[in-house]
Amino acid sequence: MVIGADGFQFGEKSIQEANRLAKEQGYDLVLVAPNAKPPVCKLMDYSKFRYEQQRKAREAKKHQKIVEVKEIRMTAVIDTHDFETKLRNAHKFLEKGDKLKVTVRLPYRANQALVDQGKDVLTRFQTGLVEVGELENKITHDGRFLSMVLNPTKK
Repeated sequence: MVIGADGFQFGEKSIQEANRLAKEQGYDLVLVAPNAKPPVCKLMDYSKFRYEQQRKAREAKKHQKIVEVKEIRMTAVIDTHDFETKLRNAHKFLEKGDKLKVTVRLPYRANQALVDQGKDVLTRFQTGLVEVGELENKITHDGRFLSMVLNPTKK
């Protein structure tokens, strides 16, 4: 299927005929839809077409937001001043639009009381950030680490 530069449909043509038409009109024959039945070709200036495609890709890349994942590590036994400092840093990260992974590292042979204390630290941390971040998933216990992921709230 051959389509002209102005949108006129020439119909189904052989490759040789389509190339001849393109040369007569001073255009390139570009395969637009190779998987269609029959394949669709268009008469156009290929360098201009490629330039437009690159420009669209640049514009799309310019407008995309790259989300960075920041991580804050703590222990289950953390002092209040250290906790508040980490909370302030987390607040800045979430306001900037970054995701935040908060982990609590436990000792190798942590008893259940220490695990519960670590979970309490994470829930306190999350309640301190409730106005700028929302919990993505529940607190997970993976080996020596308790972790949670916070997303910035949408404004």
